[in-house]
Amino acid sequence: MEKGHDSSTSMAASELYTKFARVWIPDADEVWKSAELTKNYKHGDSTLHLTLEDGMDIEHKLDDKTKNLPHLRNPDILVGENDLTALSYLHEPAVLHNLKVRFTDSKLIYTYCGIVLVAINPYENLPIYGSDIINAYSGQNMGDMDPHIFAVAEEAYKQMARDERNQSIIVSGESGAGKTVSAKYAMRYFATVSGAATEANVEEKVLASNPIMEAIGNAKTTRNDNSSRFGKYIEIGFDKHFRIIGANMRTYLLEKSRVVFQADEERNYHIFYQLCASSHLPEFKNLKLGSADVFHCTNQGRNPVIDGVDDAKEMCTTQHAFSLLGINELNQKGLFQVLAAILHLGNVEIKDRDSDSSIIPPNNRHLMVFCELMGVTYQDMSHWLCHKKLKTAQETYIKPIPRLQASNARDALAKHIYAKVFNWIVDHVNKSLRATVKQHSFIGVLDIYGFETFEINSFEQFCINYANEKLQQQFNMHVFKLEQEEYLKEQIPWTLIDFYDNQPCINLIEAKMGVLDLLDEECKMPKGSDDSWAQKLYNTHLKTCSLFEKPRMSNKAFIIQHFADKVQYQCDGFLEKNKDTVNEEQINVLKASKLKLDLLVELFQDEEKVTSPTGTAPGGRTRLSVKPKEIRSGASSKEHKKTVGCQFRNSLAMLMETLNATTPHYVRCIKPNDLKFPFTFDPKRAVQQLRACGVLETIRISAAGFPSRWTYQEFFSRYRVLMKQKDVLSDRRLTCRNVLEKLVQDQDKYQFGKTKIFFRAGQVAYLEKLRADKLRKACVRIQKTIRCWLVRKKYLRKKHAAITIQRYTRGHQARCLVKYMRRTLAAITIQKFQRMCVQRKLYLQKQAAALVMQTILRAYMARQKYQGLLRNHKAVFIQKHVRGWLARQRYKRSLRAIVYLQCCIRRMKAKKELKKLKIEARSVEHFKKLNVGMENKIMQLQRKLDEQAKDNRVTSERLNSLETSHAVESEKLKVEVSKLKGIEEEAKNNANRVTSLLEELERLRKELTTTQKEKKTIEDWATKYRDEMEKMVAELKQQNGLLKTEKDDLNRMIKEQSQQMTEKMTRALVEETQQLESDLNEERSRYQNLLTEHLRLEERYDDLKEEITLSVSVPKPGHRRTDSTHSSNGSECTYNSEFAESEESSRHGEDVTRGMDTSLTLKLQKRVTELEQEKSSLRNELENKEEQFQRARVRDDEEHKKSRGAELEYESLKRQELDSENKKLKHDLTAMRQSLLGNAGAGAGAPGSPPYKVLMDQLNSSCEELEVRKEEVLILRSQLVSQKEAMQHKDEKETMTEPVHYAEDVHKMKDSGAITQAYLGLKETNRLLEGQMQQQRRSYDNEVEVLRGELQSVKEENNRQQQLLAQNLQLPPEARIEASLQHEITRLTNENLDLMEQLEKQDKTIRKLKKQLKVFSKKIGEMGAGHVETISPGQMVEETVRPVNIPRREKDFQGMLEYKKEDELKLVKNLILELKPRGVAVNLIPGLPAYILFMCLRHADYVNDDQKVRTLLTSTINSIKKILKKRGDDFETVSFWLSNTCRFLHCLKQYSGDESFMKHNTPKQNDHCLSNFDLAEYRQVLSDLAIQIYQQLIKCMESILQPMIVSGMLEHETIQGVSGVKPTGLRKRTSSIADEGTYTLESILRQLSAFHSTMCQHGTDPELIKQVVKQQFYIIGAVTLNNLLLRKDMCSWSKGMQIRYNVSQLEEWLRDKSLMLCGAKETLEPLIQAAQLLQVKKKTDEDAEAICSMCNSLSTSQIVKVLNLYTPVNEFEERVSVTFIRTIQTRLRDRCETPQLLMDTKIIYPVTFPFNPSSLALETIQIPGSLNLAFLTRV
Repeated sequence: MEKGHDSSTSMAASELYTKFARVWIPDADEVWKSAELTKNYKHGDSTLHLTLEDGMDIEHKLDDKTKNLPHLRNPDILVGENDLTALSYLHEPAVLHNLKVRFTDSKLIYTYCGIVLVAINPYENLPIYGSDIINAYSGQNMGDMDPHIFAVAEEAYKQMARDERNQSIIVSGESGAGKTVSAKYAMRYFATVSGAATEANVEEKVLASNPIMEAIGNAKTTRNDNSSRFGKYIEIGFDKHFRIIGANMRTYLLEKSRVVFQADEERNYHIFYQLCASSHLPEFKNLKLGSADVFHCTNQGRNPVIDGVDDAKEMCTTQHAFSLLGINELNQKGLFQVLAAILHLGNVEIKDRDSDSSIIPPNNRHLMVFCELMGVTYQDMSHWLCHKKLKTAQETYIKPIPRLQASNARDALAKHIYAKVFNWIVDHVNKSLRATVKQHSFIGVLDIYGFETFEINSFEQFCINYANEKLQQQFNMHVFKLEQEEYLKEQIPWTLIDFYDNQPCINLIEAKMGVLDLLDEECKMPKGSDDSWAQKLYNTHLKTCSLFEKPRMSNKAFIIQHFADKVQYQCDGFLEKNKDTVNEEQINVLKASKLKLDLLVELFQDEEKVTSPTGTAPGGRTRLSVKPKEIRSGASSKEHKKTVGCQFRNSLAMLMETLNATTPHYVRCIKPNDLKFPFTFDPKRAVQQLRACGVLETIRISAAGFPSRWTYQEFFSRYRVLMKQKDVLSDRRLTCRNVLEKLVQDQDKYQFGKTKIFFRAGQVAYLEKLRADKLRKACVRIQKTIRCWLVRKKYLRKKHAAITIQRYTRGHQARCLVKYMRRTLAAITIQKFQRMCVQRKLYLQKQAAALVMQTILRAYMARQKYQGLLRNHKAVFIQKHVRGWLARQRYKRSLRAIVYLQCCIRRMKAKKELKKLKIEARSVEHFKKLNVGMENKIMQLQRKLDEQAKDNRVTSERLNSLETSHAVESEKLKVEVSKLKGIEEEAKNNANRVTSLLEELERLRKELTTTQKEKKTIEDWATKYRDEMEKMVAELKQQNGLLKTEKDDLNRMIKEQSQQMTEKMTRALVEETQQLESDLNEERSRYQNLLTEHLRLEERYDDLKEEITLSVSVPKPGHRRTDSTHSSNGSECTYNSEFAESEESSRHGEDVTRGMDTSLTLKLQKRVTELEQEKSSLRNELENKEEQFQRARVRDDEEHKKSRGAELEYESLKRQELDSENKKLKHDLTAMRQSLLGNAGAGAGAPGSPPYKVLMDQLNSSCEELEVRKEEVLILRSQLVSQKEAMQHKDEKETMTEPVHYAEDVHKMKDSGAITQAYLGLKETNRLLEGQMQQQRRSYDNEVEVLRGELQSVKEENNRQQQLLAQNLQLPPEARIEASLQHEITRLTNENLDLMEQLEKQDKTIRKLKKQLKVFSKKIGEMGAGHVETISPGQMVEETVRPVNIPRREKDFQGMLEYKKEDELKLVKNLILELKPRGVAVNLIPGLPAYILFMCLRHADYVNDDQKVRTLLTSTINSIKKILKKRGDDFETVSFWLSNTCRFLHCLKQYSGDESFMKHNTPKQNDHCLSNFDLAEYRQVLSDLAIQIYQQLIKCMESILQPMIVSGMLEHETIQGVSGVKPTGLRKRTSSIADEGTYTLESILRQLSAFHSTMCQHGTDPELIKQVVKQQFYIIGAVTLNNLLLRKDMCSWSKGMQIRYNVSQLEEWLRDKSLMLCGAKETLEPLIQAAQLLQVKKKTDEDAEAICSMCNSLSTSQIVKVLNLYTPVNEFEERVSVTFIRTIQTRLRDRCETPQLLMDTKIIYPVTFPFNPSSLALETIQIPGSLNLAFLTRV
C-alpha cells in the first residue's frame, strides 16, 4: 500500500500538506475518517492541526519513529470512479470511500479494480439484469460501459472467440456476498448471447441446473438466506461457431454436517423444506411427511421459514428442472423417497440399555417408515444402528455400542446417504449437459467459498482457506503478469515490484510433513487422535515456520497466518472429518434393499470397493469417499482409500491446472453488512473482506508501479490549460514531454510509453491540483476584472446621479425661498385690510342693532294696544257664532258617521276582492298565465294606471277649482269684513246683523274646513291607491324578472348539459378512436413480427435444405438443384400454377434418392404450416379490426341512421335486382349452351357419339351443381385439368391455355373436334359460373354485414331515444313538447338525407351491375363467334393460325407488354435477378421494373390466361425473395426492391377497377383497368412481401448506423473544449477526441443523407420515407440513451450540452429534408429530456418539481439513474445529493409505468403503405435496351 512518505517523495510535503488539504486518519468506528488541515505542515512538525467533517478541531500526532504522514484524500471529481485504479492516491481509505460513495449514494453495486470486478450485495432486487441490459452489453468493450457482471462475461466470451483460448470467471467472497447470484447471471449471459448449436435447448438446461443445485446444495445461514454450502466449477462448452453445446460441473467439499445439525436461525438444505411444504400433494402422500417442525433434521434452527420464499412453489420449480434435465419421474420419485427417508432416520430415537450398549424401542414409527421407504428390514437396521462388527485375524465379533456412538453412527449414515444422492444428481446433471458434438472451447465459472474465519474454525474452514490461498497465489501471479505485459508493450523500463507471496503458507499446508500430510498420517494410525496430531504439528512446525503458531491457553488448537488474517483452528474433529467413515454393515443392509429402484443400486454400487483407511483396523468402519468429480470406472482401489483432505488437495490441484490453462477473470463479492439491510455500508466488514479477497493487494501492486495511465491526446486535452501557446507543438507526444518536464521535476514519477504516459501514484492528483489552481486563478482574475468593471460602472452612474440631484435640489431650494418671501409680503397686506374690514363691520353691526331694537320696542307697544281692542270685539263676535256652529256641528257629525259606515262596508268588500286577487296571483297557474301573457297584462295595467292618473288629474282640477272659488269667497268675506270694520260703528248698533254675519262667517269657515278635509281625504286615497298600484306593479315586475331568471337558468343548464354531453361523447369518441388505432397498430405489429418469424423460418428451412443437399453424395449429371427461395407462404401456394407444380414434382422425384432427414423435414413443414395458419388467423383478425375501425368511424360520423323499415326495403330491392341479374346471366348461359350444341353438331357430324355425350353430361351436371355450392366446381375443374394434361401429353408443342392452339388440334385430330370445342365451352362456362358464384358470395357477405350494422344502428338509436325520453320527462310540459318536436324534425331530416344518399348509392350499384353484365355478354358473344369461326368445316389448316390476333383486334387497349411463355424465366432473370439498382435508379424512371411487370400482367389479364397470371406473379415474388436473400445486406438493393414492390402493389390497386382507387385515375387510366381477374389476395401477398422488405431495410440501416451512434452522439466532441477528459483507470474507454477513423456526428448526418437520397432516387413513397426516417431516429435516440444510462462518465453537464447540440443538428437535418412532421423528432424526446436533466439545477424542491414536469417521456428509473450517474467533470460542479434524488422518487411515486430501465432498440414500428397512385401513362413507357428485354412486344 502507498504510505504517506511515498506520496511526499513525489514532491515536497509542504506543497501537498497545506492549509485546506484533506487527509484520512484512522478511526475505531469508521475505520477511516476524513479531516482537513487548518495549518500548513512544515518539515519536522510532530502534530497536524485538523478539523473533522463535524467541525471538531483535533491534533493528530505523527509516529515518532516513522514520521509517516496521513493518507491524502483524492479530489472530489475522482470520487465515485468506475475503476479504483483511476484514483490518483491509491490506498485503503480511498478505495473504501470510493466504494461507499458508489454503493450508498449512486446505488451502483459494481466497481472495477483493475482486472477485478468488485460486486457489493445490495440485498435488494435491482432491474439491471434484464434482456435489454444483456443486449446493451453484448458486443461492447469492457471499458466502454459501466462495470457489470455482464461486462466481465462479455469480455470472457469475446476473448474466447478472438484469442481461441479457454476462459475462466472466478467468483469468490464470503457467504452472503452474492457469489451464486453473480455466477448465475454470468451463465445467463452466455446462454442469451450465444444461443445453442442444436435444437436441444442446451442453454435452457444449463440455466435449469441452477435451481437443482440450489435445492440440494444451498441452505439458509445467519449470513445468507441462500448460501451455497459447496464449491462448484461449471465448464460451459462451445462449438467452433461459439454456440453453447453442453456443460460440465465439478463440485467441491459439500458441507455434510448440515444434514444432521444446524445452528440457531439456520436451516438444512432447501430440498428438505420443499418436500415438507409439498407433503399434502398426492404424489408425496406415501412419503409420510409433515411439517418441517416435526423433524429433527429440519427444526434445530427454530426458523424453518424464509421471508418471501414459497417452498411449495420452489418444489415445482425443482421438479420442472429435473424433468428438463432428463431425470424421469421414476428417478425423481426415488430421489424424494430417499430424501424423505433421511428425515425419518434423523427422528429415530436411540435409548441407553446400559452404560456400554443402546437400543431402539420396538415399533419405532420413524424407523419403520425409513425401512419402508428404503426397502430394508426393520430388524436388521435397528440391530446395526446399535451394534458394530469387529474383525480379527481369526474371528469376527459383534459388539454393542453406547447411545452416543449409536447416534453418531445414525448421523453418519444420514450424511453418507445424502452425499451419495448429491453426487448422483451431479452425475446425472452432467450427463444431461454433456455435449453431443466435439467441444471447441469452454468458459469456466468458478463459484467457490471465500476466506472464512469464525470464533470456532474446524476442518471445513481449514480446507476453504487452503483453497483461497491457492486462488490468491494464482491471482497475484496473474496481476503481476498483466502489469509486466503492459510495461513491455509500452516499452517502459521494468523494475521488480515487491508483492506478497503466499507460497510459504501453501507449503505449510500441502508440502511434505505439512498439515495435511501429518493429518493423513495420523488417520492411518490405529490409535490416532486429534490430540496426538496436534502435538505432532507443534513439534514439526512451531519452531521452523513463522506462519505457524500455538495458542497460549490451548493445547488442542493451532494458528496459521494466512494472506488475509490469522486464523485459529480447533483440532477436535479433524481426524473424524478427514476419515469420513460409516458402518459397513449398515451399507450392506441398504444394498439388500428389496425395492426395485435403479437409483438405490446406483447409489451404493461402489461400496464394495470402499474399505477403512487401515485395512483391518478394529472397528470395521467404512469410509465415505466424497468425490469432487466423476471417478473413472477403471481407477485403482488405491484412489478410493484417499482421505477427504487428500482428495480435496488433488481436486484443487486439478482446478488450479485448469485455471492456469485459461484466461482468468475475477469477480470479488463483498457483503456490505451482516444485518442484510439494503444499501447499507459497514466500513469495518467491508475493509475486512477487501483485505481478504485480494482487492487491496491489487491496489498495492498497481500503486507500486505506474497506476495512472493516459494517452497523449487525453493528457493534452485535459491539461491544455497548463500549457502556454508557445509550448503547443504539432507533435502531441513532444508537447506532453516538454510540459511534464516543467511541471514535475522528478522524472522518476512518470514514464513515456509508445502510446501512453505512465504516472506514479499521486501524480495525477498533483496535476489536478495544478489544473484546479490554474483554473481558480483564471477565475479569480476574470472575477477581479469583471468586478472592477462593474464597480467602476456603478460609481460613474452614482456620480452622475449625485450631480443631477444636487442641481435640481439647489434650484428647488431657491424657488422655495422666493415663494416664501412673496407669501410673507402678501400676508402682511392681507392682514392690514382684513383688520380694517373687521373693525368697520363691527361698528356697522352695533349701529343697526340699536335701530332695530328701537323699532321693535315701539312696534310691540302699538300691537299690545291694538290686541286689547281686538280681543274685546272678537269675544262678542265669537259668542254670536258659537251657538250657530254647535248646531251645524251636530248635523255634520251625523253625516260623517253615515259616510264612515259606507266607507267601512266598501273597504271590507275591497279587501275581500284584494285578497282574492292576491290568492290568484300567488297560485302556480296564475303565475304561468302571468308568465304567458305578462306583457299584455303589464300594458293593461299601464293603461289602467294612465286612466287612474287621468282621473286623479280631473279630481285635482276639481279641487283646484274649489280652492279658487273658496279663495274668491274668502276675498269677498275679507271685503265684507273690511266693510264691517268701516262701519264698525254701524255694526255696533245693529248687533243682530253682526251676529248673523259672524254666524255666516263661521259657517263658511266650517265649509272651508270640511272642503279641506275632503280634499285631504281624496289626496290620501289617491296617494294610497297610487302606492298600492306601484307596489303591485313592482311585485309583478319582480315576479316577471324571477320567471325570466329561472327561464334563463333552465336554458343555461340545458345548454351546459348538452355541451357537456357533446364534450363527453366527443371525448369518448376520441378515446375509442385512439384505442382502436392503438389496437390496430398492435395487431399490425404482431402481424409484421409474425411475418418476420415466418421469413426467418423460411430462411432456416432453406439453409437446412442446402446443408442436406451438400451433405449427400455428388449428384448425377443433369441433376437440377431445388430453388432455395421457393416460398412456403400459404397464399402463394394457393396460386401456384400447374407448371410450377409439375416442376416441383419433377424436382421432388430427383430428390427422392437423397439421404434426407425425413423427421426434421416433417417437423419443419409442420412448423411452417402452423405459422401459416397463425399468420392467416392474424391476418383475418387484422382485417376484422380494420373493418371494426372503419365501421366505428362511419358510425361516429353519422349521428342518425335511417329507420329499419326503409333499409330492409332497400335491401330487398337490391336482392331483387341481383336475382334479376342472375336470371339474365343464367338465360345467357342457356343460350350459349344451345349455340355450343349447334356448333358441335355441325363440327363433329355425330352428336350422339360417346365422347360427346360424356362431356355434355358433365357440362349439365356441373352447371346444376355449381348453383348449389362452389366446392363441386373445384372438383370438376380438377377433372378438367387431368384431361388437359392427357391432351398435353399427346401434343407437347402446344399449350392448353390458348383456344387458337386447340383449334389447330381440332384439324390434326380428326375425331376430337367436338371434344375440344366442348371443352372450350365448358371452360368458359366454368369461369363465368365461378365468377357468378363469387359475386353471389360477396353480395351475401355484404348483405350480412349490412344487416349487422343495421342491427347495431337500431340498438344505438333505441338507446338514444330512451335517453332523450328520460331527458324530456324531466322538462316542463311546454319545453317537453317543444324539445320533442325539434328532435322529431331533426330525425326526419337526417333520415331523408340518408335515404337520398342510399338512393344515389343504389343507382350507382345498378349502373355498375348493368355495365358488368354488358361486358360479360360481350365476352360471351365474342367467344361464341370465335369458336364458330374456328371449327367451321370449310376452313384450311393454315388459316387456323390467324385467330391469334383476336385479342389484338381492339385498338383501344394500350400500355401492355406481350411475351411468350418460354421467355418468362428470361424476363425474371433480366428484370429482377441480374438487374443493377444503381444504373436503373440513376438513368431510368423510378419504379420501371414494377411498371414493366404490371404491363406484362395486364396482357395476361387481357388474353384471360389465368395460368400465365399465376406463374408471373409467383415467379416475381420468389425472385424478389431470392435477390433479397442473396443481397439482403446491401441497402441500395433492399431500398430499390422496396420501392418497386410498393409501386407494383399500387399499380394493382390503381388498375383493379375498384371505385375507391379509380377516382384518382384519368379516363385513359380507367380504361386500362384489369378486366378478367380479381387479384385482391395477391395484393395481400405483395403487402406481406413489402413488410418483409421494409423490416430487412430497417435491419440493414441499423447495422450501418449502430457503430456510428455512440461514437458520434456521445463520445465525439462536436463543440470542442466544452468537456474535459477525466482520469481513467486500467479499463480504458474510447477517447472522446476524434482520431482518424472515429465516427462523428457528421458521419451520422452523411449516412442519413445517403439513405434519404437513395430512397428518393428509387422513387420510394414519401409517406414510406417518413416512416423509415422515424425508425432511424428512434434507433439513434434509443441507442444513445441506453449508453448514456450505462456510462457514468457520460453523465455530466458538458455532455448534456453536447447531446443537445447534436440533437439540434439532427432536427436541422429534418428541416432541410422537410421531414419535421414525420414524427421523428418525437422519438428523440427521451434523449432531449435526459440531456436537459443533465443541465438543469438539481438542488431545491422547485428544481425537483421542474424536473418532474419536464421529464414526462422518461421513466422514474431512468430519471433516478441519470441523477445517480451524474458526475462532475470539474471541481466547480456539484454532485446530486441523495436527499434530492429521494425527493424526485417521492414525487414520481404515483406514475404508472414499466420498470424497464433501457429502451428497446429492437422495436420496429408497424409500417403502412398508403395508396399512392401514379400519374404516369402506361402507354408512354419506353423499355431501354440496356435491360435486355427485346423479347417483350408493346401492345
